[in-house]
Amino acid sequence: MNQVSQLLVFLLDHQRYALHLAAVERVVRAAEVTPLPRAPKIVHGVIDLHGRIIPVIDLRRRFGLPAREVDFADRFVIARTPRRRVALAVDAVDGVVDDPGGHVQAVAEILPHLAYVEGVLRLKDGMALVHDLGRFLSLDEEDALDQALALT
Repeated sequence: MNQVSQLLVFLLDHQRYALHLAAVERVVRAAEVTPLPRAPKIVHGVIDLHGRIIPVIDLRRRFGLPAREVDFADRFVIARTPRRRVALAVDAVDGVVDDPGGHVQAVAEILPHLAYVEGVLRLKDGMALVHDLGRFLSLDEEDALDQALALT
């Protein structure tokens, strides 16, 4: 019996990306982001979500996309890396899809040195890059973020 995994599909500049739903806590409307001095460059700042300070990751910078300010029509995907809760700034959320197995092709088979990407999800109308939150922040970025957060 195949185990069905679910993935949250989201958009950045009309390109679809995905995360395993198990890593996602919720999706919220974008809110004002407070700058975080001394944070790694991919950290846009922090938000206060129900009393918790959560770093906002700038996916555009991570993926080399054109920079733009967070718009209140955007969404934050609140997700967990192995070390922390993060907010991923995305343009929109496309929905949740089931992967009954076999639809995600391992990235090593396509581009072996593509960092942060676990695989490619084949959808009926295109593809989505599936991200590995465990490799999303380097150890140096994690340490720099810890130090920056300690100063807040």
